[in-house]
Amino acid sequence: MGAIGRPMATHVAKAFPTVVWNRTIERAEEFAANTEAVAADSPRAVVEQTDVVITCLPTSEEVLEIVEAVGGSWGSGQLLVDATSGDPTGSRAAAESLATFGAGFVDAPVSGGTSGAKAGTLTVMLGGEEPWVSQAREVVAPYSGKVEHVGGVGAAHALKAINQALLAVAIHAAAEGLAALVKFGVKADVALNVINASSGRSNVTENLFPKRVVTRDWPRTFRLALLDKDVGIALQLLDDCGVPSGVIRTTKAALTEARSALGEEADHVELVKVIEKAAGVEIV
Repeated sequence: MGAIGRPMATHVAKAFPTVVWNRTIERAEEFAANTEAVAADSPRAVVEQTDVVITCLPTSEEVLEIVEAVGGSWGSGQLLVDATSGDPTGSRAAAESLATFGAGFVDAPVSGGTSGAKAGTLTVMLGGEEPWVSQAREVVAPYSGKVEHVGGVGAAHALKAINQALLAVAIHAAAEGLAALVKFGVKADVALNVINASSGRSNVTENLFPKRVVTRDWPRTFRLALLDKDVGIALQLLDDCGVPSGVIRTTKAALTEARSALGEEADHVELVKVIEKAAGVEIV
């Protein structure tokens, strides 16, 4: 129950009878003590007490491990809604495994960050088939502001990966461009005021840079390591589809370098620090 998963679970627990499990059991017990939810001691216990299961884990690998570990406890008509920022191949493998028990699968990654999770306004992408998608819509409604069915199983995870790649590219490009402007003598806030009234603006320049980079605040809301993982999924998708990937591949290399330099707990926006160091300037 992390920075995004916990507030999502809070909204779900207010709307439905809820059973929770976390790999650190104390987190599930603490959550249950402060909500109407019940803590379970294993994924199997969750599956045995519910009709719909929501997973929100670091990778599809962990999701598949849970699907396989629960095994025959899955029942006909049950549904797994996977909010993990996973990969399409993993989604399809989970769906195939669950289908052998008559259970359904919908990949349902989210976008909107910790603020969207707390406010219950996340954008939720759904990948799957009916009737599972209609069921998933009901379950994700408490924490969503926008829900879009984007295609079959794996389509939502593919779309989320590309969205993350676009975010990473925007951070990378803005950091390089603003570093050059500051070294040339243009103040960062002045540059951002102009960019944000012009065609080069983005959420990165409108929100992330003014609130985190220029202020040197650096809140840790989403790990750089996870963004690196997501962009890797996007690159694999591009390769599988035979699409050129020069821009995204360059940004992936920058993320991997930053992850190595800053560690596993660094925030995704801290990619900027590595670019600043190389440029010999702070974007202020």
